[in-house]
Amino acid sequence: MKLSRLTIATFNLYNLNLPGRKIYTGAGWTQAQYDLKIAWTAHQLKLLAPDVLGVQELWHADALAAALDASGLADQYDLLVPPDADGTHIVCAALVRKGLLVGAPDWITGFPENFVLRSKGDDPQTPQIEVNIAGFSRPVLHCAIQPRDGQPAVQVYVCHFKSKAPTQVFKEDWYDKTVYGRHAKGLGSALSTIRRTAEAAALRFLLSEQMKGNDTPVIVLGDINDGQHSNTANILTEQPRYLVGDSEGGGDLALYTAQTLQEYRDTRDVYYTHVHQDIRESLDHILVSQEFYDNSKKRLWMFDGLVINNDHLNFEDHKALGTNDHGIIRAAFKYKPVTAKSPA
Repeated sequence: MKLSRLTIATFNLYNLNLPGRKIYTGAGWTQAQYDLKIAWTAHQLKLLAPDVLGVQELWHADALAAALDASGLADQYDLLVPPDADGTHIVCAALVRKGLLVGAPDWITGFPENFVLRSKGDDPQTPQIEVNIAGFSRPVLHCAIQPRDGQPAVQVYVCHFKSKAPTQVFKEDWYDKTVYGRHAKGLGSALSTIRRTAEAAALRFLLSEQMKGNDTPVIVLGDINDGQHSNTANILTEQPRYLVGDSEGGGDLALYTAQTLQEYRDTRDVYYTHVHQDIRESLDHILVSQEFYDNSKKRLWMFDGLVINNDHLNFEDHKALGTNDHGIIRAAFKYKPVTAKSPA
């Protein structure tokens, strides 16, 4: 295969399950709501038609397959869904255009064996900290694609980190309302932040193992439940420099946000993928290694624009409308290596 243009997208499906099945927030979808949801999801798939689509908040494999069938594109994609996507819990999944997939996908549940979050601190005044979390809230999907024959496969990771919603500590055995009632939100928010931070650090650990000392192209996409300049994003990207001369930048372990790449091409930033209490945030991201960064000395692919479908966020009744509660992002890259002429 020799693609001259590669499109990557991420789509939080908003609890896509079969009708009548329960979800964590309570009652699931009626048949009518499900039908609307499948139709709207199928429309988005047909509209964007990316080469790789990473999805989050999928419950049942059959529901995603139904949306793909309804889009009329089923014969064009390989459906990557874990074998346990039976409607009882949330998974990450993907659609990959046929001919791109290399090898078999895998879902990473546990944190790396050597991953440690423990420290006595950087100075004598700092108390010791230790975080004990064994794995990801939502297993990370890892797969590989090969858009150009004769070049290294692109390693793709689809993730979904813990939300910013406070953890419900009133369910814990230590919770005493008379003691903790006034502190429940603060403690719950701290726990969610710690969990999300640990997940970002664990994925960064895996990425560094994958990327260090080689020219392996990497794409990370998904709902990290945090913004472009958040600590969560900074851990994943390692905060690389962007404003450098032509073919002078790039970093071995760096990841670059498609949001920032778009900002350098546009006169106005309207990037948001979620609305909560009238606050517009960018929680969903596409991150790429130096092989996809315009100014990298090791560039293979040049950024070719970004699309965000988020108008549906102006209307909150997603169950009645069949919409989801996140914007859908698609980034495009054209094959243009630094040392080679553009393909015909």
